[in-house]
Amino acid sequence: MLKRVDINVLIFFDSAYNRIKELFRYKERLIFMNLAKISANGQITVPVEIRRLLGLKSGDKVLFLQKPNGEVVINNASAQAIQKAQRAFEGVAEELGVYNEEDVQDLVNEVRYGKGD
Repeated sequence: MLKRVDINVLIFFDSAYNRIKELFRYKERLIFMNLAKISANGQITVPVEIRRLLGLKSGDKVLFLQKPNGEVVINNASAQAIQKAQRAFEGVAEELGVYNEEDVQDLVNEVRYGKGD
C-alpha cells in the first residue's frame, strides 16, 4: 500500500533533480581553465589535466600557436607534426600500391636492398 507523501518532499526532490541535471549540462560545456606560474627562468609546469588532454609526457615539446585574434593555443608538437605529415602523405600509399604491412615491408626492402622480398 502506498503511503501519502508530503508535497514539500516531492518539491524538494524535483528541485534537487533539476539542479543535478543542470550541473551535468554545465559540466558537458566546461572548458579546462588552469593557472601556471612562470619561474624566474621563464619555465612553467603544465597542469596534469592539460598534460593528459594533450598526451604530453616528460621530454615532449609543446607548440604555441597565436591565432589572428591574439589567442595563444598550446599543442603537443609531436602530435602536430604527425598530423601534418599524415596530411602531406594522404593518398601516397595508394599511389605506391601499399595497402597492408606486407606491402610496407616490401617497399622498405626495395628501398634498402633494391628488391622486394
